[in-house]
Amino acid sequence: MDPARSNDPGPIIRGLTEQIEAGLIEIRRDIHAHPELGFEEVRTAGIVAAELTRLGIPHQTGIGKTGVVGLIEGGRPGPVLAIRADMDALPILEKTGLAFASEHEGKMHACGHDIHTTTLLGVAAVLRQLAPQLAGTVKLVFQPAEEGLGGMQAMIDAGVMDNPSIDMALTLHNQPEMPAGQFGFVRGPTLAASDRFDIVVRGKSGHAAYPHTTVDPIVAAAHLVTQLQMVVSREVSAMHPVVVTVGAITGGTTYNIIPDTCSIKGTVRTLNARARDIAEAAIKRLAAGVAEGMRVQCEVDYRRGMPILRNDDKVVLPAVAAIRAQFGDDAITEGEANLGGEDFALMANLVPGFQLRVGSSQPGRRDRLHNSAYQPDERSIGFGVQALARAAMEILG
Repeated sequence: MDPARSNDPGPIIRGLTEQIEAGLIEIRRDIHAHPELGFEEVRTAGIVAAELTRLGIPHQTGIGKTGVVGLIEGGRPGPVLAIRADMDALPILEKTGLAFASEHEGKMHACGHDIHTTTLLGVAAVLRQLAPQLAGTVKLVFQPAEEGLGGMQAMIDAGVMDNPSIDMALTLHNQPEMPAGQFGFVRGPTLAASDRFDIVVRGKSGHAAYPHTTVDPIVAAAHLVTQLQMVVSREVSAMHPVVVTVGAITGGTTYNIIPDTCSIKGTVRTLNARARDIAEAAIKRLAAGVAEGMRVQCEVDYRRGMPILRNDDKVVLPAVAAIRAQFGDDAITEGEANLGGEDFALMANLVPGFQLRVGSSQPGRRDRLHNSAYQPDERSIGFGVQALARAAMEILG
């Protein structure tokens, strides 16, 4: 059957996906065995570019350093839908024991970005066949450096939103809490704004046996760490989820010296703009209070990071309808927001966007992301291809 002449894309999408699924798994295993950290994805980008070339999809490389962008033009005019996948790995020593485990010690695809990249290549192959049925254009965005290194911002700065201008955006993330073949969605705020703070507490060093001759920055820093917990419990409405986490506190070099300084590193996660403002102001105020009360200096460097990722119904509703049409009503369920961060939020702040959750757990395993033993179910690639391709057909129908 000619895909371009089918009125119901479901069986065609399923059939096209089944034809390429084994090859996609091979690509995924190759990428998994050769992980590359943020802005180092030269080999991975080369694989992507080679596949797009083989498929006859025009593309550009070097967008945002190592990003790749491809274009599939539909048979009729219409909006531009971006579908984005991230490509970078993590600085983690892999302990899966798989035959295709990482060949680069200390680097691993522990977040499943190898799954994401391969899935989008599958979507590209399917939509290339179905392009005559599309009313609009699909922009394939293969992004570097999602893991906190600014890859999406680099692509935006390089013009990824233009030529042609993106009207809507769609992405995916594998979910080891859900079985392969299941999907999830959230309407509205779905992932948190992610901020960081560094606080340097400065005192006066001296002999540990004579603390009265010093100004102890470690004691002051310890007081401040405990006070920071009140930001959540006493500053922000209980209706607005907030996390304030101190991830590191460092000071001193040995047993019998009170040091000059002690440093604190932490993160703030929020799902509400007002709560974000309150948390930042409270941290600065509490630091100033400790400085005044304990005779130290507190230097606060508070940096706002990723914004809140809000899923827009303009993309959510047709995508969910498409997945139900492809897999059945029970295949996708509405979930809850969480306080993880995602730089796709930068794109979704500019145009309506949606991050689809794609189940990736293997039977009998209890995996988690960013884990040295993470082993996603490779069947999630084919399921993700079908879901995203059908969503694009619905959105650009």
